[in-house]
Amino acid sequence: MRRRRFLTGAAVAGGAAALHPLGDRADAEADAVPAQPAGLVAAGRDFPKVGGNLGNHNHSTLAQVNRHNVHRLGGAWHVNLEGGSTSSAQQSTVVAQDGVLYVQTTQQNVFAIDGRTGAVKWRTNVGSEPTNMRGVGLGDGLVFTTSGANIVYALDQETGAVVWQRELLIPGEGDPGCDPQNGQCGGNRGGLAGAIVHWDGLIYVGTEGSTAGARGRAYALNARTGEVAWTFWGPPGPGEYGNDTWEGDTWKTGGAVCWIHPGLDPELGLVYWTFGNPYPRTNGSTRAGTNLFANCLVAIEAKTGKRRWHFQSVHHDIWDYDGVMSPVLIDLRIEGRRRKVVVYGSKTGMYYILDRATGAPIHGMTERPVPQDPRQKTWPTQPFPGGEPFVHQGPRFDDSTRPVPYYRTGGIFTPFWDDATILFPGAGGGADWSHVSFSPHTGFVYVGYGLINSSYSDTNGGRVNTARPLGEYFSGGLVAVDPRTNRPVWRKEGDWSLAHGNGILSTAGRLLFQGGPDGVLRAMDDRDGRELWSWQCGAGVHTSPVGYEIDGEQYIAVFAGGNGLPYPDIPKGDHLWAFRLGGTVRPAPAPTPPSKRNQIRTAAVTGETAHDTVTLGRIWDSAAGAPGATENIVAQNAMAPQHLTVPAGTTVTFVNPADNAHSHGAASFFEHVFNTGRLSPGQSHTHTFDRPGEYFYNDPVFPQSTGKIVVR
Repeated sequence: MRRRRFLTGAAVAGGAAALHPLGDRADAEADAVPAQPAGLVAAGRDFPKVGGNLGNHNHSTLAQVNRHNVHRLGGAWHVNLEGGSTSSAQQSTVVAQDGVLYVQTTQQNVFAIDGRTGAVKWRTNVGSEPTNMRGVGLGDGLVFTTSGANIVYALDQETGAVVWQRELLIPGEGDPGCDPQNGQCGGNRGGLAGAIVHWDGLIYVGTEGSTAGARGRAYALNARTGEVAWTFWGPPGPGEYGNDTWEGDTWKTGGAVCWIHPGLDPELGLVYWTFGNPYPRTNGSTRAGTNLFANCLVAIEAKTGKRRWHFQSVHHDIWDYDGVMSPVLIDLRIEGRRRKVVVYGSKTGMYYILDRATGAPIHGMTERPVPQDPRQKTWPTQPFPGGEPFVHQGPRFDDSTRPVPYYRTGGIFTPFWDDATILFPGAGGGADWSHVSFSPHTGFVYVGYGLINSSYSDTNGGRVNTARPLGEYFSGGLVAVDPRTNRPVWRKEGDWSLAHGNGILSTAGRLLFQGGPDGVLRAMDDRDGRELWSWQCGAGVHTSPVGYEIDGEQYIAVFAGGNGLPYPDIPKGDHLWAFRLGGTVRPAPAPTPPSKRNQIRTAAVTGETAHDTVTLGRIWDSAAGAPGATENIVAQNAMAPQHLTVPAGTTVTFVNPADNAHSHGAASFFEHVFNTGRLSPGQSHTHTFDRPGEYFYNDPVFPQSTGKIVVR
């Protein structure tokens, strides 16, 4: 009888222990991973694309650096690509070919760097308007990239000279390119995004802009000329399959952008692309229907752009559960049968494992009834795959998903309307846009995740979309999922969310490399996540590490430059690192790590200026240096001042002005240091702050209104 020891559902959900070991695998040989087809062979000497190969395995077959000698790994070289600038975050992953690294900075400079020395071979500027470029593409002797002006560039791989350029995203009929709610029309068309993928004479380019009312589209361009070979629309137009899943003309500004690079199966001739959420993002009241191809994995004929099949993981999304992962294509042996699968999923905390040829679920799929709100025109069911989620499916009180008090709360797919409602998984996952890794040695898919709530209310009528409640805690971890069963095997929880660009590299040396918001790159044992080595890179690591080889010597490289999500105060930079055994370059100085709470970032007001008083239900008028004159019951900053600083020993008065129409209050969380209770108009309450510290509080009547008092 075959045995496999997995975490139980309860153990996975709890996540209290830092590490759950793998345990026995008596059936390892029976379920061994078969050799991958020629088109999906993992990266070796080169790492020629973001994701390593067309199947996005993020795996290196190099084994010189292994779990026995990784402690000897040191800096081979380090270079600041933008002169040490800390003004911009960097999200572009390095690619490597023939000993040369290629990467694009947010400052719109493309670099070719000697992989042995770090010397810059050439540098080409492609504009001044930033874009979320997450990696260049290589092919046909060219380097492919995009600019913030929505131009695709092909650069000579040897010199960096521009060979051709092509502007995309020009509005056409039925594509007004505008945000009707904000009245921003004409230029608000979304932009090009994601890493570029090259295959067989074509390049594949994605788009972003679902929060701005863009109509998403996927492009294939001729790699030699830049001519558009085909366009696939996220929201289909009239007469196209899926157009009837949109109410009226809402498809015109329906979002459904594809802002992460696809996977591609050369044998089947299919490109697999994930499409984002519909627009408006949290308001489904105007766009009845399932809203295809939002929240879909679409299998598209790579040469023609025709849809072969699709799978929608969230129907009529109002929770920002967009498809933001690059699909992973794997051949597996499941119950003795070889299966060609695509692993898809992220923000819901669930993987959807599908047959690559047909889209049929490998482990079953159940459409379960979910809570409804007719005002949001919610869809009655949502799909749940066989297996188990890799994160829990609602806020908990024993980790950082502990909800900020007084909010309405709910689990996955809970609808909302006027009242801000805390949900988990939130918009940042579960998992988000970090690049996952598949190791053929363990058969596991490794994914970084976040434990971060979101809180939504409908944006009609002036309600505030509080995407992440102020004062909440952030954390996350790394989990290994067995795609042969779609169950988590082990997890390692830690201090940081690892869901936003914190990509994972697995290697034949049986290592996992992953960076974090604190700037630390870590090497771990692929069997259980045990940390074996770490390195301070000088800025948050929100790209994927890569492996490459020069003259028989293995290198690991990573671009560390920070990222604004979910940590707006993350250390930014432009640090490109390469490591080798015996490297002598020292680590960077450790930057100040970001806050583990969703900070209030309005300017501090002294107690002297505010007369040691917080006026409830009012917004601070910074010009007048006083509370505003009118009550506000929807804003997050209706505490005047929202950020107060006082010396220890100060008595602070919380007052609800007599001319307010509603009760208000101030309750400390999560430390419960003070609580005014509900104050009727004209009432007040005092509290003396004896101990230095940072005290978050919110209004128990209108909980999205949150303040902070810093006691010095």
